[in-house]
Parts: sequence; C-alpha cells; structure tokens
Amino acid sequence: QVQLKESGGGSVQAGGSLRLSCQTTEATSVYCLAWFRAIPGKAHEGVVSFVLGGRPFYADSVKGRFTASRDYTKRTLDLEMTNLRPEDSGMYYCGASSTRCTVHSSEGFPYWGQGTQVAVSS
Repeated sequence: QVQLKESGGGSVQAGGSLRLSCQTTEATSVYCLAWFRAIPGKAHEGVVSFVLGGRPFYADSVKGRFTASRDYTKRTLDLEMTNLRPEDSGMYYCGASSTRCTVHSSEGFPYWGQGTQVAVSS
C-alpha cells in the first residue's frame, strides 16, 4: 500500500509561482509518480508523469512552465509551477502506480493522495 501526501498549494495571481510536493511512504521506489489535476467542469487532467529512473513527461498545457523533480532519497515528487494561469486552478493530486506511467489517463493509478488546492486569479 502506497500512501501519498501532497503539500504546497495556495492562491496566487496570474503569472505567479507555486511549488507542490508529493511525499510517498513506500520504502522502495515507486515505479511511477504523477501529478493530475481536477478542474471544475473537466475530467481529470494529467500534468506530469515521472517513471522510475527516467525523465518527466509533461502535458502540452504545462510544458515550459512546470518543472517536476523526483528525489529518490526523500521519496518525493516536486512540481515547480511558474507563469501560472487562471486555467491552472484546481485540485492537484499525486498518484502512484506500480505498472503504468502515463500523463494521458488516470486509469492504472490505484494510489492517490488527498489533493492540494491551487487557485490562480486573473
């Protein structure tokens, strides 16, 4: 059982920055960690996925603005979000999977944190 805990959400104005962090409790490295977001009126949207030993894969909507970093010692997946836009507002969730790593669908991610809220005002 992988437990995840997100932190770092908040409210900023457009153009501002926030840093999210996802802490895992798994003793061994999880195959895939990812950030998804739930935006009102939209389906869950993948933001970034980070496979074990690999590189982050970003959704087109955040490329060039968001940067993910995975720390295997601390067992964290951080997300540095810059040049934030109002459409980035939503609940951000960290997900983990032992079998799949994609940003295109939340299916295959059985483990989720409680989420952290991001609000970007114009």
